[in-house]
Amino acid sequence: MTEVDFDQISSYQRYKLMASLIVPRPIALVTTLGANGVINAAPFSMFNMIGEDPPILMISINRLQDGRLKDTAANILHNGQFVVHMSDEPMAQKMHNCGESMPSDVSELTAVGLTPVPSHTVAPPRIQEAPIAFECVLHEKLETPSRYVFIGRIQWLAAREGLIDTEAWRVNLRDYKPVARFGASFYIRTEDRFSLSDKPGEAPVVNTAIDQM
Repeated sequence: MTEVDFDQISSYQRYKLMASLIVPRPIALVTTLGANGVINAAPFSMFNMIGEDPPILMISINRLQDGRLKDTAANILHNGQFVVHMSDEPMAQKMHNCGESMPSDVSELTAVGLTPVPSHTVAPPRIQEAPIAFECVLHEKLETPSRYVFIGRIQWLAAREGLIDTEAWRVNLRDYKPVARFGASFYIRTEDRFSLSDKPGEAPVVNTAIDQM
């Protein structure tokens, strides 16, 4: 076994190991509204759900090398509102392009060709092309020397037509194809899915439709 004492290596070395080993990670494409009225959009893969009661999720945003805040972090601290989108294969390249460094007075949505539409409960807009959008308000925050961790409370969910059955509370996973981060500029698709047995010695179920989950 390769053994690594995290107290004896640098923060950069810890980041490289953690970001390359804790994979795949879902990607939050986050829209916020700047004090200047400009819509900001940026992807973050240090992201996940935390719980359902209250319905909260987490995004972790690092500081820039000179210690300044990224626009997303500054905007959330300013007005406490943001929208988290899931990205699928058709919009993956544009999601990735939103990660490029742009001036604060330039909207990434305009630059990459994504379409803003009004949200239902918050000021930052949703992205029309995204299959899923969670409208969030800031529930809690944690500050470390290297980053801010924002816990958002979900107020509203918008899903592409046909993706969610709100009577059975099921997701049509056949038509839901989010992408995930695998490290650096590498991503993975989520179409290669398999099931495992719930009981030792039994073969996994193969005749349950994936969209009945």
